[in-house]
Amino acid sequence: MSSFITEDFLLSTEPARRLYHEHAERMPIFDYHCHLSPREIYEDKRFADLGEAWLAGDHYKWRLMRAGGIPEHFVTGEASYREKFDRFAALMPRLIGNPIYHWSHLELKRFFGMDEALSEKNADEAWARANAVLQGENGTARALIGASNVRALCTTDDPADDLCYHRLLAQDASFDVRVLPTFRPERALDIAAPGFAAYLQKLGAAADVLIRTVDDVKDALARRADYFAAADCRLSDHSFGAPDFTVWDEGAAEEAVRKALAGEVLLDYEVSAYQSLLMDFLGALYCEKGWAMQLHLGAQRNLSSALYRTCGADAGGDAIGDTIPAASLAALLDRLAARDKLPRTILYTLNAADNDKLVAAAGCFQDASVPGKVQFGSAWWFNDHFDGMTAQLKSLASIGVLSRFIGMLTDSRSFLSYPRHEYFRRVLCELVGGWIDRGLAPADYDGIGGMIEDICFGNAWAYMGME
Repeated sequence: MSSFITEDFLLSTEPARRLYHEHAERMPIFDYHCHLSPREIYEDKRFADLGEAWLAGDHYKWRLMRAGGIPEHFVTGEASYREKFDRFAALMPRLIGNPIYHWSHLELKRFFGMDEALSEKNADEAWARANAVLQGENGTARALIGASNVRALCTTDDPADDLCYHRLLAQDASFDVRVLPTFRPERALDIAAPGFAAYLQKLGAAADVLIRTVDDVKDALARRADYFAAADCRLSDHSFGAPDFTVWDEGAAEEAVRKALAGEVLLDYEVSAYQSLLMDFLGALYCEKGWAMQLHLGAQRNLSSALYRTCGADAGGDAIGDTIPAASLAALLDRLAARDKLPRTILYTLNAADNDKLVAAAGCFQDASVPGKVQFGSAWWFNDHFDGMTAQLKSLASIGVLSRFIGMLTDSRSFLSYPRHEYFRRVLCELVGGWIDRGLAPADYDGIGGMIEDICFGNAWAYMGME
């Protein structure tokens, strides 16, 4: 069976094909949000085989394997990677319609030169071809990044991390891709989590601060932000479900810290008070440092307690949560903007019902300090498929300014995920090319082509101050 990943995959009109092949295709990648390991990049990790490179830690694929009736032994269990790969390959023909089907075939073609659609019939061939690459000079972590035309990437890092591998990479003249940290104080904000008190000890030790109060938490985070800034950090990252930032009660926030350190159960109101206070402090801190603030909204974590007990977090047990109340988001952004302390902000939603809401809210807080200061971020997680990307782009174009969009990111733990940028670029060109084809936009290939190039790379590069 020949490949369906042709030169014009997803490009149904001549304008779409021109925009992609003459503009989008040649742009480098700035992967400003991913979960790659800086240690694995520094050590130039080599994968034992395609099973490890493709299936280790990939909860996207794990969810599909479980839905396909594959026993956990062959998903996250003790089966060999060859056994896991064979099960996944046999399942592949049944995954049509899921973005994993497209992404996987793009990866097989771009990295390993395999044109045929994967199935149990050609699993042996795919295994051999991929492993020949992975075990050669083009199969290491750095080589895979370089082959994808990546100019820079930002990992995701806890404030207590020592960033030793970022420092080593910055000193390594043999690798010309910039690897920058991202400040993600997730655990310092998740005050209701069972391990919160222990985490504050870890954070305090890293910052040389004894944490007993809200001000101590702020002090520790500020010191660690200075440390990250010295390592060329450019942005932060936060993940919430549907937080209530309308609550402003400093006394309740202080009580929340006291109770958390004592191992007591917190009220929802106290959690909200603490998170509102901390996010206000952090937003102003990011503004002073010139960082961007990423807000990932609408995730509901660890729905299956049985799966969580068996496999832990990030194992495929998360789902789309409730939408964020408009008043909550407005409260956070407005408190910062009213003091001229609102940083560049990127809003992502896991719940597509929030698309128009976030674009509209972003438009209320733009200013002349930077084009597209408040961004509606790329289609995230359960939305980063053809329809979800198209919907995100249409919302942004209809309510905001598409030409200022900072584009795609992998949000991935895999070194094989970079074809997701190609997928996004094809979706973008199909949409905009369709407008030209239907007479909704002029056939201005220089002007619109320049916009496409900016969305693919230039806007994000400038937005993060990389120039």
